[in-house]
Amino acid sequence: MKRRAWITLGAVVLGGGGVAAYAVASPSDGGGGVALRDKRPVKVYDLALPATATSRRELPRKDTEQFSLLGVSWTGATKRLHGTAQVRTHSIATGEWSGWRDLELDVDPLEKPEAGTRGASEPLWVGASDGVQVQVARKNGTTTALPKGLQVNLVDPGVVTDAEAKQPEVTAEPAGFAVESDSPAASTSAAPTDTTSPSAAPTASASASTSPSASATVPTAPPSTVPKPPITSRAGWGADESKVDDPPTYNTDVKGVFVHHTDGANDYSCADSASIVRGIYAYHVDVEGWNDIGYNFLVDKCGTVFEGRAGGTDLPVLGAHTYGWNRESTGIAVLGNYVSTTASNAALTSIARIAAWKLGQYGGDPAGTVQLTAGATQTNYFAKSFTAGTQYTFNRISGHRDGFNTQCPGGSLYGQLQTIRDWAAGPVQGLKTTTVDGAGLSGTTYYAKGAITLHWSATTPAALISKYELLVDGKAVTTTGGSATSAAATLALGSHTVAVRATHQSGKTTTTPALKVVAETTAPTFSTTPKISLRTGTVNTTAVPVALGWKAADDKALREVKLLSPATATFGPTTTTSNRTAASGTASTWSMRAYDFAGNYRTSSPSYTPVILQETSAVKSGSWTSRSSSSYLGGKSYSSGSKSASLTWTFTGSSASWVVSRATSSGQAYVYVDGVKVSTVDLKSSTTQYRQAIWTKTWSSSATHKVKIVVVGTSGRPTITTDGLVYIK
Repeated sequence: MKRRAWITLGAVVLGGGGVAAYAVASPSDGGGGVALRDKRPVKVYDLALPATATSRRELPRKDTEQFSLLGVSWTGATKRLHGTAQVRTHSIATGEWSGWRDLELDVDPLEKPEAGTRGASEPLWVGASDGVQVQVARKNGTTTALPKGLQVNLVDPGVVTDAEAKQPEVTAEPAGFAVESDSPAASTSAAPTDTTSPSAAPTASASASTSPSASATVPTAPPSTVPKPPITSRAGWGADESKVDDPPTYNTDVKGVFVHHTDGANDYSCADSASIVRGIYAYHVDVEGWNDIGYNFLVDKCGTVFEGRAGGTDLPVLGAHTYGWNRESTGIAVLGNYVSTTASNAALTSIARIAAWKLGQYGGDPAGTVQLTAGATQTNYFAKSFTAGTQYTFNRISGHRDGFNTQCPGGSLYGQLQTIRDWAAGPVQGLKTTTVDGAGLSGTTYYAKGAITLHWSATTPAALISKYELLVDGKAVTTTGGSATSAAATLALGSHTVAVRATHQSGKTTTTPALKVVAETTAPTFSTTPKISLRTGTVNTTAVPVALGWKAADDKALREVKLLSPATATFGPTTTTSNRTAASGTASTWSMRAYDFAGNYRTSSPSYTPVILQETSAVKSGSWTSRSSSSYLGGKSYSSGSKSASLTWTFTGSSASWVVSRATSSGQAYVYVDGVKVSTVDLKSSTTQYRQAIWTKTWSSSATHKVKIVVVGTSGRPTITTDGLVYIK
């Protein structure tokens, strides 16, 4: 049994002659505020659980010294606790008591337990606490006695590294408490068979010839097919190497990897991860009596990898993590509980990297299967039976529950094992191109002037990717690191294929489907120069309704046409007209730019001036009456009900519109253009309207024209009111 080397024990005489010890820790330097933490050693405190009934053990709420991890243990490493163990703790940070939390009791026994080792639950990380309450109950319906020597074991992982000492903590006043002083008696009894349990307790193999052997001889570390990930050494997380009595034992190789979770809270700070590892180490060694921490590697939710059992991370160290299968495997534990919470991508990435590295030392495919020889007769979580000395097929990367009857590594993390296998084995998963900067997509073809930047994404983490290559016409033109998500290239004029090839750390490659990219520099053309023509609508002295028309084309693919002035707008490639208004009496530049998908463009900027000709500038024939109103253009208009009365305007332009007033009594007029009658216009309207462009005419080019309006003399409503003529010059 390992020594308890960091508790000062005093003794008091109890009623009935019993003797108990009490543990006293140094008082806190702080006064209850936030301060930098002083270094302090790891400490373990044991509290006996008094017998309250044959089927129960309870410890009422109790103030304690500071601790962050706890579990229950009992006499006899091979004995099982058939029942439940629950704890509540008092948080130093919040001052509140937690709810009841279950301790995991389906724990792997040691394959060859030494005298003095104890049975125990999995340790539970609860964060800095100073109070505890415990209840242990026998399983309903069974008469199996609770094991003897039940204790709750509290672990203060201390502050032992410089980095941890720089972290602030909430300090609190310490409290002394009584602990059990006598070492538990060693148990050599075999694990009993529990007929009420889903499976019988496992039994170790009795034949060394049927199980792989381990050796104390230090082997030579073989190179791996993939890079070694960063690993925080035992010194880095503050392991007290004086606690390890025996030298490490080595397996022949690493055929498989078993993934675990450590149980406990998931809301820990990654700054406390080293403390959690130290707490588990102390629990395995000082509570359970093991020679060292059981896991070969530990990973926190931020992806930091910690060296576990001593002996060399690059060597096949025999661990104590998966009962019956330790002699051909390595064990990786994720800090936290993943029964209903998925592990972070950072944690999955690190598991994949360690697994690939360790398996790569011995030629193992992380996505493959392997035959492992059972070292014990037992049943796993899925009720699959194993017989010692017999070989069984496992995934190279398996969960703890695949080899032992436990929930570990939790249902959620177990469901993520295939992702770990895929990431570890390669090739790169989920590789796809996302965007192409410098190019426009038309249909299935990209068009560019030449310089492009291709962007991509992948679901495999960058840490497992060796490189990316940008391929043009099948040849690599740019190479980037595994963390890159884009690369640039300049294409020669013409049609090309462009793709991305990703190389996994295993050397396996995957390539995206090729994109067709055409490099071209020919600008679009305007087959019809932008032109404005007059349209019907309300005319003002400041704004005249016009229609803007154009036609643009490209030898590859026209993307869009933009109006740059006198206003701004964007039109699709098939649009050729837009209703606008133009300032009258002022020359305006109508600038338009046509773009193709490569980004080439051409601009056309003609200038036009809408001109308003008042009725006074027309040549009159017949009788006309002048009317005044602010509703008329310029405040005046002409009105006539005399049949054949006319007004004639002469102008030089490309478009014209006749402006009138309309009412229910308005009559009709004939319109003549250059001496030819072209239309009969009815001015009647159900509502009174002023300044209405009622008739328009547009020519292909500017020329001198005459527009004449003649009163029809419509029966019952002969009168028309004219407000002028507008033309474009």
